[in-house]
Amino acid sequence: MRQFYSAIDLLKGMTAIPSFSRGETAVADYLQSQWQKAGHTVHRKGNNLWLTSQPFDTAKPVILLNSHIDTVKPVDGWTKAPFSPVEVDGRLYGLGSNDAGGCVVSLYGAFTILSARPQPYNLIFLASAEEEVSGSNGVESVLSELPPVAFGVVGEPTAMHPAVAEKGLMVIDCISHGKSGHAARDEGVNAILLAMKDIGWFHSYTFPQQSDLLGPVKMTVTMIEAGTQHNVVPDTCKFTIDVRSNEFYSNRLLFDIIREKVASEVIPRSFRLNSSCTDTCHPFVRRAVTLGKTPFGSPTLSDQALMPFPTVKIGPGDSARSHTADEYILLSEIRHAIETYVLLLDGLDPA
Repeated sequence: MRQFYSAIDLLKGMTAIPSFSRGETAVADYLQSQWQKAGHTVHRKGNNLWLTSQPFDTAKPVILLNSHIDTVKPVDGWTKAPFSPVEVDGRLYGLGSNDAGGCVVSLYGAFTILSARPQPYNLIFLASAEEEVSGSNGVESVLSELPPVAFGVVGEPTAMHPAVAEKGLMVIDCISHGKSGHAARDEGVNAILLAMKDIGWFHSYTFPQQSDLLGPVKMTVTMIEAGTQHNVVPDTCKFTIDVRSNEFYSNRLLFDIIREKVASEVIPRSFRLNSSCTDTCHPFVRRAVTLGKTPFGSPTLSDQALMPFPTVKIGPGDSARSHTADEYILLSEIRHAIETYVLLLDGLDPA
């Protein structure tokens, strides 16, 4: 398969270029150059690139293929050079090879095959930036530039099983307010003790609606800060909550409930990263099931959270390899991904 070998070459070129979130210019330049050489008209906004199948028919719906070109920074423990892609025993090692370079090149390979055939839809392939930091200059900044999208395929490492639901994310900063005093005397109101009551609530409270795919809403205390010195009763205690929502609760609704239940001041950083869920009866999902794929709910966040239309997250690789030392993807996974994307999308009615 010509697209497979081209995908491997493209992935090697990508992983040789540092492309940390908000610093993807060099890899975006590289991909734009490669796709222009291949004869595509490449649209660009910031470090986001997209291709559109031709001819574009306004009477047809639009399917969006999307994955991201940014990576996290390398963790400690790499035994291989993270920016020197190397093949070993059928594995391609390199930072971003699994998350999500393999998805980018596989979706691009599928795009070239599908757009060369008559389809009942228009196809757009979008390689976007800032996914790892949920940045405002990533996919969210491009959607307004595109025609209305009927359905989206989001490339993330899922071993090519379809994630039909995804937990949302809301980060809340909390502040408990007490009164300062001298620790040697019985005075003041200890803000840490006040915070502990609310922290206990976050740890033990269960929201009533639980999802078959995503389980319950999960709230985790991840940071805490208080006090100025050992002999001063602290008058404030700050702590941070990581809230992972299911499809039954918007972030705004969760915030309103939390604000009623705790005494501390609660300050949301954003409401924009909500949970998503696509009906398992969707034609794309039904095709995936006939191919032996198992729909599931994903606990991890992706750009799926920013797409106001039905989406499925599916891609080559394994999420457990993401953000780890000696990250790799199997070459066979890329071949399988291109073939599977084509089987899932060729002739699909996205309605």
